[in-house]
Amino acid sequence: MTTAVLLINLGTPQSPKPNDVYRYLIEFLNDERVIDVPWLFRQFLVRGIIVPNRYKASAASYRAIWTSEGSPLMHLSQQLKAGLQSYLGNRYRVELAMRYQEPSIENILLPLLEKRPNHLIIVPLFPQYASATTGSVYQKVMEVMRTAQVFPHLSFISHYFNHPALVEAYKVIATPYLEKPYDHVLFSFHGLPKKQLKEKGCQNSCSKNLCCYTLSDKNKFCYSAQCYNMAQRLAETLQIPEANYSVSFQSRLGKDPWLEPFTNEKLLSLAKSGQKRVLIFCPSFVSDCLETIFEIDKECREEFILAGGEHLEVVPSLNAHPAWIKALAEIIHQPQV
Repeated sequence: MTTAVLLINLGTPQSPKPNDVYRYLIEFLNDERVIDVPWLFRQFLVRGIIVPNRYKASAASYRAIWTSEGSPLMHLSQQLKAGLQSYLGNRYRVELAMRYQEPSIENILLPLLEKRPNHLIIVPLFPQYASATTGSVYQKVMEVMRTAQVFPHLSFISHYFNHPALVEAYKVIATPYLEKPYDHVLFSFHGLPKKQLKEKGCQNSCSKNLCCYTLSDKNKFCYSAQCYNMAQRLAETLQIPEANYSVSFQSRLGKDPWLEPFTNEKLLSLAKSGQKRVLIFCPSFVSDCLETIFEIDKECREEFILAGGEHLEVVPSLNAHPAWIKALAEIIHQPQV
């Protein structure tokens, strides 16, 4: 081994039991980059209001997607790790950690450093940069590495939402779905509070309407701008006319203003306007998980049908598809700056 690659995904409860889901939500929502309010107020919100009111319902949702192989996100991430290891060969050591719960970054990274790799590459499994995801991973990695006595050459891959290899992987996966007739294609990204964009992504360049539709030097680290740019690139590559697709955001939490339009409301609007056959991508998620399997493919599908829609089909996430493994290897070898 000369190069170590550490893949880091978000995380998952150890089981769908309420106690395990409770522990996962407490750790996740207590991250200062996820809910960016003062520590004491965050404890009040997370431990006193949000988690007590959500963990039982969340546990039921996890039970609905749990398989004989366990958590889909964990299982698919492990498959990706194994596939990438096989693709890269024995000059590389590929490991997998989760930002929250197990396998933790600390429990994977410290033993990896003891192997004395020449080069360590940190790869957050989030195509777009956000402080609450990639930024949180970097912060945790550096906290763990403070105890290390020897540092290898260290690389962080910040984002790859518009990397040609990623776009090509999506083309391979999505093309068979686009051979069927659809009235509309929806690109549904994970949402963020709007204030996080203005504080962390756009150097205070956001206007009231948000300046996200065109990527520029001023907003190149803006999560929303990266989402819109990724949707544009995917649409161009897949030859989806501009009038036939749109962008939305899912999974909002709390009462603060979040990115709009909301995916569930957009789907209802499409159904009511007569666009009854919809194909939906979820390009924030490289692995299918609660947000894609339950929130979109179950809850949103049911709402869409009840509103008059006829057919909602979800393009699978990249998961461990050979095209994604190949693309990820290219991203590792030639990351975009």
